[in-house]
Formats: sequence, structure tokens, C-alpha cells
Amino acid sequence: MATLYEGYTLCGVGPVQNSSNIGILGVEQGGDIDHVLVTDTSRSITVYKVSDQKPTGSWSVKQGQIISCPAVFNTQSQEYVVVTDDRVVRVWKEDDVNLEKAFKATVSADVLKVLSATDSEPVVLFCCGAVRFLDSLLASPQQPMEDVLTEDEIIRWSTIVKAEHQLVILFSTEQRGEHCLYVQRFNPNTLVKHRFETEPGLSSLFILSSDPNDSFVLLATQLYIISDLNGSVYESVLPFRSSSTGAEGVQALSRSLCLSLPLGEEKLMSGAAVVLDEAHVAVVGFPHPSAGACKDYLCIWNTHFQTLQASKEMAGRIYSQLWCYSGKLYVPHGKMLSVIPFDCQKSSLAAAMGKQKQTSQSGKDFSVEIWNISPILAVEDVQAEVGEFIRRTPQADLQLAAGRVALELVSRSQTDANFYPQCAFLLLLETRYLCYSVCPELLSLAMVKKDFHLCQIAFQIFSDIPEAVTCACLKTILSTPDLEMETVNLDMDSVIFMKELTQAHSRSDEEGGQLNGFCHPALESDVSDTPSNKLQRDPFALDMSCPVGLHKGALLNEVLQTAYSDRSLLPHLKDLTVPQVIVFLQYLRFLYLKYSHDAHKQIRALRTPSISQIIDWVCLLLDAHFTVLAVAPEAKRLVFDLHKFVRSQVGHVPYCWKITILCLLFYKAEVTMKNFLQPFSGKTVC
Repeated sequence: MATLYEGYTLCGVGPVQNSSNIGILGVEQGGDIDHVLVTDTSRSITVYKVSDQKPTGSWSVKQGQIISCPAVFNTQSQEYVVVTDDRVVRVWKEDDVNLEKAFKATVSADVLKVLSATDSEPVVLFCCGAVRFLDSLLASPQQPMEDVLTEDEIIRWSTIVKAEHQLVILFSTEQRGEHCLYVQRFNPNTLVKHRFETEPGLSSLFILSSDPNDSFVLLATQLYIISDLNGSVYESVLPFRSSSTGAEGVQALSRSLCLSLPLGEEKLMSGAAVVLDEAHVAVVGFPHPSAGACKDYLCIWNTHFQTLQASKEMAGRIYSQLWCYSGKLYVPHGKMLSVIPFDCQKSSLAAAMGKQKQTSQSGKDFSVEIWNISPILAVEDVQAEVGEFIRRTPQADLQLAAGRVALELVSRSQTDANFYPQCAFLLLLETRYLCYSVCPELLSLAMVKKDFHLCQIAFQIFSDIPEAVTCACLKTILSTPDLEMETVNLDMDSVIFMKELTQAHSRSDEEGGQLNGFCHPALESDVSDTPSNKLQRDPFALDMSCPVGLHKGALLNEVLQTAYSDRSLLPHLKDLTVPQVIVFLQYLRFLYLKYSHDAHKQIRALRTPSISQIIDWVCLLLDAHFTVLAVAPEAKRLVFDLHKFVRSQVGHVPYCWKITILCLLFYKAEVTMKNFLQPFSGKTVC
């Protein structure tokens, strides 16, 4: 199910220049999710704060000059970039007042567009099909540009995407009714040309979107409309890991039908659409199925089930322009640019057929209000508003809206170092409507802020934490000093469990080393011996003390109980340092010994790791760091302790063969060294 909420006007727009274009060149993402950069077709570039609907900066070119393409924001240098008069690249900062006094450089060929992705250097696409990174272009503005396209081949659409942390430029061209897609990669530097599969007589093609799928690295999905074929929306799948170098010539790009949009008896001359998620597309310029020939509608369609999910009539004429950023659609219509917040629930047959329970309007309105004002309020006010929002919103609405509010708060926290509404995050977590997939940056943000209380709650609630994130959290926990950790407010049940576990160790010592009838081999011969005599008789006597503080142990217990896949977790465990691995193994040994004594069964706790979870993590750590542990002197005592214990417990606990193998390696190294030194005993070696 999809919802279009009540919109608001961001700004007015200039006069219409022709039948298919309003006075806007483009709307681009600004420095954060609450700012957009609007470039009009006259001579102005304006930055707007979306939540306030107010401009925060505006620049204009001189009379006689024209802006050639939409301005973009360079997130790396915190600068704005635009091209004027086709060949003049201008770069300026927020505090620059006069655009004429800012940096500018004249390049050797006409520029089509400047493409910018978050945390990446902008790329300049030329009309001839050549591409250059902005910095290298500005270092040598008059460098010659190669002619990638033929003389009558025209670029109709372009975008930039990230795949495997690398930039990929995509642009489509038209030449005598034939449409092609070019894929420019930079590492290695390759350009591959694909031909769209179309019917003869095609008059126009509109690209909707091109984004990596959820796996980030495998595929890019091209969605496009063929206007003369009853508004058909087709999908083409493009491998990002293509081994092609472009030498094979033009490659065919097969297609599959995704959606048939209504056209009625009219021929579609213009339209625009953007992909909202894997199952929803927003479109303008197409008739509403029940509104006759009227095309002044914004609609959201479900491509999985071919159903109209939401629609909104727009005052004034709609033009073939539409943008989407951070859960908001930007639609120019009449003489204004409107912002329309939206929601798309996970696609299901019940939602697509409108059978899902409808949510109340009051909850929706209040959640929209929260999203709009959260970038303005102070931390304390935001926390109060979120608490009120949770109390007032029905559960059916809260299930969807809680994630959206969390996303907005996380985004602001990432851009504003002084803003971190911990109480608001905890309130949202307590609703149990959040998971890692709904707000993936929340757990990472908590780790950056060293908010271990929130991390603990997230580990208890989230069942879909990726293995890479689990290991990143584990590394942060292990690298934080115990003294710093002890000041953290954690779940008391977890801390009490650790306290009782360590106290059980003290009682065991007082009772002569026995608990529940167990006495480990190092103490069997004479439990009344002093500790010094025990250690003198057995240098590898088992250490039953906890190697970490109570709070760190409580957090490590949460990590041990996190769901994971062995194959996915193992590569990320290799990022741990040797000291971190040693400490973690020491803690696992501590739990291993305590559990074998059945001490934990005397302690009440809601969440405790199981013996099988402990053994599994021991095996995973040995797999990830086997070679390092085999040559690390500090690992010798630890491995021998584990080996001595598992030998005495065969039949009672799962046996870890990797410990035995390591002990054999240590023993073999000792024998080899002893045999090597024996001929030199009693002799002076120079």
C-alpha cells in the first residue's frame, strides 16, 4: 500500500517556455536531507530548507548568460557546481555572495550535465559522450574531449550510481529512432554500449530510474516508458559486474513488461516517473484511470500487481518533471513547485488490492508534522514531541510511521554533531516496530556516539542485523576501556547476571574449588593446597576469573546471541586485532568454564548465551585467526587452558577439535625447539 500525504508549496516557478517544460532545470539534493538545490531556466540557483519552505541562499548569473544544466552540491568539498553558457564551469561556496567572483574555468567542449553522488567527486558528462572527474577537468580545462557519440546521436537521459563503492555513469541516447544505453565504469576505465529492445516507429523513450538493487553490487534495474505502446513500462536488468570491455560492439539489452499505464485515446507526448522502491513507481503526465482525459494527477502504481495505490490531483498543468529525495516527491505544476511526502509499505497482495486495514488520518497527519518540524526543534523538544506522537498514533499507523520518524532523527543526528535524541530513539525502540532494515543507520550511529544502552536494546530487538555490523559493534565494545564502560547505563538484568556469575566464582574458591561436585584436574589431587602450590605444580591451572568488566561482559553476551550466518560472519571477524581476539577468547573461556560448573543455572536472567553459542563463537574465532594464534605467544596459555578443560569434559560439552590442533602445534614447536637446543646444553654458543 502507498500513501500520498498533504503537500505544501516550496517555491514559485518562472513562466512556461514551451508546452513540455516549466521554468525549472532541475531539483538536486543539497548538503543534507532537509535542503534541496533548485535551478530555474532564467538565471537563478536557490537553496531551500524544505521543512521551513524558505531559501537559505540564492545566486544569479549576469544578463546575457544562461545556465546550461542543473547546479549540484559537491559533498566532498562542500561546494556548489554549475555550468553556464555550455562551457563555463563555476564553483562556489555557501558564503560566496557574487557568482561572478567565484572560481570559473572554460572547458574545450559543450557540457551536458554535472553528476554528483553522496561522498563522491562529481563527474562531468559532455554532449559528445566523454566523461571527466571534476577535479581532473579543472586542473586542465582545455584538455581535448573524445567523440564517443556519432554526429546525429543525442543524449536524452543520464544518471550516476554507486556499485561496490565505485561510481558508474549511465546515459541513454537516441539516433534515428534507435535508443541505446552507455555504461561508463572507472575502475577499470571501460565504456560499454547497449541497445534497447524496442519496436519500429518508436517516437520517444523516458528513463525512469537506475539504481543498484538491495545487494548493492549485482544488478542495476533500468525502468523506462515507451510512449507509443500504450504507456508500457519496461524493465531491463544490467549486470554491474560485466566482464565486457566494449570491444564486442553494441550489446542487446533485453526487457520485460512491468506496468501498463493508461493512455486512453490520446498519444503520450510527455511524461515523467521515478522509482520509489522495488514495487512502486510514481508518475505524472498520465491519465487517472477514472478521471477521463485529465492528466493533472500524481499517481503511485504497484508494478508487482499492476494496481493504482495512491493519487492526488494537482492544481494547474503538470509538466514532464518529477524528482524524489528522502521520502518526498517534488512536482512542478501550474506556477509552483510542490513537495509531497509519501509512504510505501512492503508490497503484498492484500495491500495491492486495498484489503489491508486502513490507517487513521489523525495518526498520519501527526507523523507528517513530526517529520517536518524535527529538523528545527532542540533535543528535549524533539523527545517530547516523539513521546506525544507515540501516545497519539494508533498501532496500525505507528507500525509504518515509527520507522520514518527514526530515519529523520538519524539523518539529522548524522549532519548535526550536537543533536542526538537518545530518549526519542529509546521510545521508538520500545514500540517494537523498528528493525535494522527499517532504520539501518541507527545502530551504527549509536556506536559512533558510544551509546551502549541503545546498542544493547537494539541487539535484543533487531533480528536482522548484518554480520558486518555485528562485527563492527563487537570491535567497538572490545576496544572501549572497562572503566569507560562501567559508567554506561545498561539493562540491570544483564548486569546482575554478570555480577552473580563472578560472585559464584568467589564462592567456588572459598569452598575449595568445587561447585556442584565438579573439581577441575588442576585441583583434583589436593583441594586444600594453597594457590601458589597449585600453580607451582601445574603452570597451566585454569583461570576462573572474568577478563572483562561486568558491563562489557553484558554487552558481549548480547553479541553472542545475535543471529548470523557462519559464511557471512567469518570474513568480518578477521578485522579484529590479535589483542581483541585474545580478550574475547578469554571471556568465552570464562563463560565456558562457568557453564560447565552449572553456576549459571543458579542465576535468574532473561537473556543468557547458551553453551552451543559459546562454542560456535570459539570455533569461528579460531577459524578466522588460526594462523595468527598459532604463532602468538600470548595465545599459548589460553589455548592450553581450553584444551585441558575440553579433555576433562568430553561427553558433557561439545568438543572443539580446533583447540586440540592448536595445542599440537604448540607442543610440536616446543619439542622442535628443545631438540634444537639440546646439543648446545652446557656449551657456550657464540
